[in-house]
Amino acid sequence: MDLLRHLRLFVTVADELHFSRAAERLGMAQPPLSQAIRRLERELGVELFDRSQRGVRLSAAGAALLDEAHGLLAREERLRTLARRAADGGLGTLRAGVPPDTTAAVLSALLSACAEHAPELSVDLQEVTTAEQLGLLASGGLDVGLVHHPVDATELRLGPGVSLDLGVVLPRTSPLARLPEVSLGDLAGHDLVLFPRAHAPDWHDRVLDVCRAEGFVPGRLRHASNPELLLALVTAGHGVAFDQGPAARKEPRVAWCPLAGRPLTLRVGGAWPAGRGAHPAARRFAELAAEVLARHHTAAFRREGIAHPPDDTPRPWSVVYG
Repeated sequence: MDLLRHLRLFVTVADELHFSRAAERLGMAQPPLSQAIRRLERELGVELFDRSQRGVRLSAAGAALLDEAHGLLAREERLRTLARRAADGGLGTLRAGVPPDTTAAVLSALLSACAEHAPELSVDLQEVTTAEQLGLLASGGLDVGLVHHPVDATELRLGPGVSLDLGVVLPRTSPLARLPEVSLGDLAGHDLVLFPRAHAPDWHDRVLDVCRAEGFVPGRLRHASNPELLLALVTAGHGVAFDQGPAARKEPRVAWCPLAGRPLTLRVGGAWPAGRGAHPAARRFAELAAEVLARHHTAAFRREGIAHPPDDTPRPWSVVYG
């Protein structure tokens, strides 16, 4: 016997104290309703209603059962709601990887957007490189990552990506710092401060390929894993660097200039494991991350008075939806 179904029928009859009205409310015929109540009474071993020509009344057993039945049915509905929210990605914990160079403003905005979308979902942000994220996504250590592209997406689903134009970070005393924009060819003869190749091998190689194609072959290649070290090396005259701008603007001893023609575009987007075991909130996290990144990148360019794409939406690139 489906106990919960029979309890729902019992509660309706108890509310109406009239089998015909209860059957009409339930959208069923009266005889099956009466039979169902009799079946419940046999199952429980008590009579739930006193039936007479004067009408229907709850028995002592029925009155005692009614409050419990209301509570049990309410708990069942809460259970169903809880399961639906969990299946939709609104509960539990989402383990998300973000690049170590992600600014505090972007991280704060992303967490706020996630909290607004799913208040009961806990987002565990981990600062890890693209290469580390790909390994963790493959092993199950992360549910979703925010990675630098290109990446091998054979076993991944990709969310909407955002194209972030990079500029050049120069010592404030450099003659190039006075130019409205700098071409890669203007950097010939300089050393280059770049993130370690192990962090994002494909993107690292692409940066160097574009530099060489534009006439900039670094005299020496230095590596910096975090923005502070990058800025320190540039300030000390150990090379120039490429950056989106926010970190460089906080250091008065360096200057940030846009690159002519925007030859270096960092592509960032969400990635999560393909297959049925994917976290249900992964896709939405990727979408929110793209919105936040696009908004902050556009705002940064406006602060510099630099022309930017006419809208604030992410510029799509090889978007794949699971």
